[in-house]
Amino acid sequence: MFYGAVVWDPWLIVAQIVCLQCLYYLTLGILIATLVGTRVSRISLVYFFDYATITVSTATGWCVIASFLLSALAGAVYLVYLIERAKKCLDFAATLYILHLFICIVYGGWPSSMTWWVVNGTGLVVMSLLGEYLCIKRELREIPITRLRSNV
Repeated sequence: MFYGAVVWDPWLIVAQIVCLQCLYYLTLGILIATLVGTRVSRISLVYFFDYATITVSTATGWCVIASFLLSALAGAVYLVYLIERAKKCLDFAATLYILHLFICIVYGGWPSSMTWWVVNGTGLVVMSLLGEYLCIKRELREIPITRLRSNV
């Protein structure tokens, strides 16, 4: 499909949101298992969705913060391949973090920690801006055109 053609396809949008959310949580899970799993005896969903685990007062909290920020970097790369348009990066990144907020509210209540808001706000900014940058860079690549000439 050409970029100029505007087609409203809600199933594609929902599929992109689901894929982006799944890839984000898969990456977050791998990073939490790698960084936090070495420091605690048991990994649980608390590290994903409870705002109290994102803290600067413990080394484990810093590992959780690093996991969230590295997941945002990976999410920017996912935006390049799943969304492919720079102008849609902010929409999809914001949707991911809004859904994450709703899941956190259901799991552990309203996030009252300022650290949680700073980490997730920074993740949103990093994911959307880096995703836009990478998408623009990809959109502006030269299209290779090869000519087939016969040397007669």
